[in-house]
Amino acid sequence: MLYGIAAAAATLLLSALLTGVLRVPALRLGITDRRRRRPLPLSGGTAVALATVLVAAGADAAGLLPLGAGVGRMAVAAGCVALLGLAADLRRLRWWVAPAGTAVAAAFVVPYEETGVAAGVAAVGWIVVATAAFRALDHADGLAGTVGAVGAFGAAACATAELMDGLAALLGVLAAALAGFLLHNWFPARAGLGAAGALFTGFVLASSAVFVRAGQGIGAGAAVLYALAAIGCADAALVVLGRRLDRRAVTRGRPDHLGHRLRRLGLAPRAVPVLLGAGSAGGALVAVCVHTGRLSPGAAWWVAAAAAALVLVLVRRPVTPVFRPRQRVASASSQVSERLRVRSG
Repeated sequence: MLYGIAAAAATLLLSALLTGVLRVPALRLGITDRRRRRPLPLSGGTAVALATVLVAAGADAAGLLPLGAGVGRMAVAAGCVALLGLAADLRRLRWWVAPAGTAVAAAFVVPYEETGVAAGVAAVGWIVVATAAFRALDHADGLAGTVGAVGAFGAAACATAELMDGLAALLGVLAAALAGFLLHNWFPARAGLGAAGALFTGFVLASSAVFVRAGQGIGAGAAVLYALAAIGCADAALVVLGRRLDRRAVTRGRPDHLGHRLRRLGLAPRAVPVLLGAGSAGGALVAVCVHTGRLSPGAAWWVAAAAAALVLVLVRRPVTPVFRPRQRVASASSQVSERLRVRSG
């Protein structure tokens, strides 16, 4: 217990330090996102991945927090997925590259001896979908870090119930790394997570859930897996449904995610991650209770119903920016000035 607390504290400090130190290299290399009309360095992804892997590997090598062969293999695969995400941050890749790379990594991680071949293939597909859904949450300040940290705590509780101490230790270290990153990512963010950190975190969370439920009931397993990833699934469903209703390409980026639409309802930037983090905590609580037998698998239907209601309420909200009266006048004046400047030139 004491070693776990020390590892978590070291990870939090290391992640916060690396996120700040790597901001300048990220800006110089062009590893940035665009938020509030200015470049946002995506140094958090590399910091979270490095802090998690270094502390977990160091504690395992010292014999303080033994991970085990399966968890160690998962950490290595997650590191490879993070490198793929870093390549996506450096240059635009085709939309299918990240899911394909995630599928290859997941195929080496799933414990087929416990799941069987058919369920193992289904688990690979779930890891790909859950990882992609989590990556899409990195569209608002503080959102992916908050949901990821809550999900890591939920998965760690399930792992602890199964006496999987190595897996619980890795998830605790990941939650601490995300907490350190959030010190730089809370609104207004000074650093972002990026594809590297989002793919790394989503892969670890999805793979850990598969490890915890391997060899157990399919119905309860599906309920646990969904409840842990409910916010990511709701965001993905909202995006796909909204773009199909608008007859737009699903793979084409647009400000139509959960955070964007909640902001259009008038929520403050800091309230969005708090609200969705609370929703993620509710789903994680249901997942832990189902996993430990305190609730029946049918409890996940309540989580699904709440997510569906949220999607239906938000799917028809406009996603294009609407100016307030003063902003509209200022925008019109700037457009007139620009036209006069062009004509005079």
